[in-house]
Amino acid sequence: MTVVFAWGLTWPINKLLLATVPPLWAVALRTAIGGVALFALALATRRLAPPPRADLPVLLSITLLHMIGFGVLSSVGLELVPAGRSAVLAYTTPLWVAPGASLFLGERLTPRRLIGVIVGLTGLVVLFNPLAFDWTRRAAVLGNAAILAAALLWAASILHIRGHRWRSTPFDLLPWETLLATVILVPLAWLGAGPPAFPWSVPVGAMLLYAGLPGTALAYWAIAMAGRGLPAVTTSLGLLATPVISIVVATLWLGERPSVSLLLAVALILGGVALGASRSASEASVGDRVRHPAA
Repeated sequence: MTVVFAWGLTWPINKLLLATVPPLWAVALRTAIGGVALFALALATRRLAPPPRADLPVLLSITLLHMIGFGVLSSVGLELVPAGRSAVLAYTTPLWVAPGASLFLGERLTPRRLIGVIVGLTGLVVLFNPLAFDWTRRAAVLGNAAILAAALLWAASILHIRGHRWRSTPFDLLPWETLLATVILVPLAWLGAGPPAFPWSVPVGAMLLYAGLPGTALAYWAIAMAGRGLPAVTTSLGLLATPVISIVVATLWLGERPSVSLLLAVALILGGVALGASRSASEASVGDRVRHPAA
């Protein structure tokens, strides 16, 4: 539940933050803050050690596809798309993992998983009803496309995580992943958005701290610990409440009004993900541990 509430609140908070801070700087700063906290936590628990050479490929994959690719694209999309809708689109990731795992990892696409993918994609069709979607709004089209692209990058990272033979643990790599992501993101933000000239204030600082600490460091730590002590299916299904919380908070706090099509899409997409993830314990494996990013 720690991760669900932390990430459920992160989408509306990041939406407010993007009104002041450019997307590239928002991702760079929250990653840096989360990285400092993760290094401190690793030192305090005496778990800080150089990553094994055999884990470097997955470290690079998580950093580039997940922390940078997903983080930047989802923030760009969130700037243009309502927070509730953004969270729903981002959590279509498991829909892409199922067929990807069958294609690239040789995992069997069971009838239950196939039905889950079909139900979830039906939700996407409802969300992107071509008769109701305003295709003339370039910003809306780009925003939705950016978040869907982010979900695909996240899915690619998950597939690599599943297929990788781990030497250390996902948590032990987190400080190094955030460090590498920060080293890449800060120059990228400087080149893409200029120096951090946006107005600083107490609310902006508080939102950055939330995005970096509960939204990044605490959530990553909690999901890593949950993955070690709980079945992968339990963890995955529990996280499905995240976009629901985001919609509720965005409605009550930001004044967003979820449409009937959005609510129907939520039911179909999350239902499809739940259907595909709720397999028997014999099908679960350590490689199925899915770690979700903050927006």
